[in-house]
Amino acid sequence: MISAEYLQTLARYNSWQNRNLMTAADSLDEAALRAYRGAFFGSILATLNHILWADRMWMSRLAYWPKPAKRSLAESVAETPDWSGYKAARPRMDADLSAWAGQQRDEDLTGTLTWYSQSAEREIKKPLGLILTHLFNHQTHHRGQVHAMLTAAGARPDQTDLPFLPSA
Repeated sequence: MISAEYLQTLARYNSWQNRNLMTAADSLDEAALRAYRGAFFGSILATLNHILWADRMWMSRLAYWPKPAKRSLAESVAETPDWSGYKAARPRMDADLSAWAGQQRDEDLTGTLTWYSQSAEREIKKPLGLILTHLFNHQTHHRGQVHAMLTAAGARPDQTDLPFLPSA
């Protein structure tokens, strides 16, 4: 379904866009980052925390990394305590995710993943390529929400389109 090269490209895109949003968010104060803005997870920081939490949860299933500190979807919005905590955690996660993706070979990306979903309250089994695609699609979906909230708050993120991803 997907290749190692595609996975590595998505990991690079992820890092690039997370840096983009953090740079834009740095123009706002903590109160603005925590302000309710009508999005699914409420605020800019809560949504970014949810993305970080989900990345940690998926990587605990995919590569046996430690599970996130917060264990439920509802708690995911508080994965880090504040903006400075998030800014320290996100680049580490992106570096680890990129390093992991860089070690994958095409043959590593086949098969199925079976896990227990707490939110669905059942065991789920899906093709690994689908789950890896979901990992990055999930980030993109919620980063789009963050982009809209940042723009509404007066911050200006840079380019987001995949064709403009800088060369490695």
